[in-house]
Amino acid sequence: MSIKVIGLIKVQDELAFEEYRGQVSQTIELYDGKVLTRGIRSETYWNQLNCEEFNGFVEIEFQSEGAADRWANSPEYQALLQVRAKAMKLTLFSVVT
Repeated sequence: MSIKVIGLIKVQDELAFEEYRGQVSQTIELYDGKVLTRGIRSETYWNQLNCEEFNGFVEIEFQSEGAADRWANSPEYQALLQVRAKAMKLTLFSVVT
């Protein structure tokens, strides 16, 4: 069983986003995770949950829920929260696959 962490991203500041993106992968790798997919939203077919608009997407894989939790709460990732807040609005959630 693996855990996927999915991020729905609304970029607010391109320069801050590039700064964040350039650093976040290193924090993920420290907890044995890897970025599987990055993309730009193309089309919304249904939005019955009334999700806020987003323009980007990321899919990250971890070997366990514990590893995903340790990464999300790690000092390395927490150090990026200030630049992340400037860069984007983010919905981040995990799913069991």
